[in-house]
Amino acid sequence: MSEKRIVVIPGDGIGEEITAAAVCILKKAAGKSGIQLQVERHLAGGAAIDAYGLPLPDSTIQAAKKADAILLGAVGGPKWDGVAPEIRAEKAILGLRKELGLYANLRPIRVAEALIEFSPLKAEAISGVDILLVRELNGGIYYGAKNEAAVVNGVEQASDLEIYSTPEVQRIVNLACKAAQLRRKQVVSVDKANVLASSRLWRKAAQETASQYSDVNLSHLYVDNCAMQLILAPKQFDVIVTNNLFGDILSDEAAVLTGSIGMLPSASLGDGTGLYEPIHGSAPDIAGKGLANPVGTILSAAMLLRYSLGAEAAAEAIEKAVDQVLVQGYRTADLYKPGSTKVSTEEITSLIEKQLG
Repeated sequence: MSEKRIVVIPGDGIGEEITAAAVCILKKAAGKSGIQLQVERHLAGGAAIDAYGLPLPDSTIQAAKKADAILLGAVGGPKWDGVAPEIRAEKAILGLRKELGLYANLRPIRVAEALIEFSPLKAEAISGVDILLVRELNGGIYYGAKNEAAVVNGVEQASDLEIYSTPEVQRIVNLACKAAQLRRKQVVSVDKANVLASSRLWRKAAQETASQYSDVNLSHLYVDNCAMQLILAPKQFDVIVTNNLFGDILSDEAAVLTGSIGMLPSASLGDGTGLYEPIHGSAPDIAGKGLANPVGTILSAAMLLRYSLGAEAAAEAIEKAVDQVLVQGYRTADLYKPGSTKVSTEEITSLIEKQLG
């Protein structure tokens, strides 16, 4: 058996529960594909602030750099809202992305047929939706120069700089086009080129980059129109590529289409070790109660197998196992309705593990 090193960062709140569930499934699926996992646990986020006084210890960074992949739970919570801005729990995520050169976030938006009733859209609008949202992670306004609130000419003001270079746009659009080649060969680039100079550079660079892919069709949408189209006609989209800020907002909007944010995985890829995490928060109010939905983290583990370990069969096995459990009517508290069977975090994990055989 080949051996792979996985760093697990539970984070805060329900992070401990959901990562434990995902590791259980990950080990089972990997083992059946001839992969033995060496799993290490490290701190980041609020837990690291409590232990070390900062959200991302150097020991976590170094372990992450040496790993074959990273599985992350969720970070942050009200407990740490009052800390200084430079050591907020969320800085752990930004720091990992920067240290590992993770410039692309991949969020698949696929609605399980068994859960169509949970979508806010009508069944005919949502059935068959399969979108891959590719978000630039390592640039833009989140990393630009910041001027904290200060009084200028008697008025308090603050600012954040949105900045992109042509190479940054080229590499994310390249990734989106390559992903589209394996799908339906349609890419929509989202910007605000009618208002923002950074978006005009984005559109120009995106067009030039996509022209190298003769089998991929590139189109453009302003971000406000894209937000509207995701609700009106989501099935029109195949791959969406956009900047850091717009991708942050649009990916959460698209997540709602599925009916539960707890179901959705993500992958952050780039020059270094890949990082995999669900897109929901740490939900400290339900931590330790067996109410957390681990499926988003379990499906993130499937993406880990696919993109970092090259184990496509194992990834598909996890995804099929999740679908089978949902078809059988098992639901965690966030998805429970009369007529289905309510199960805990641990119980749904066991059911998925059983489906793996």
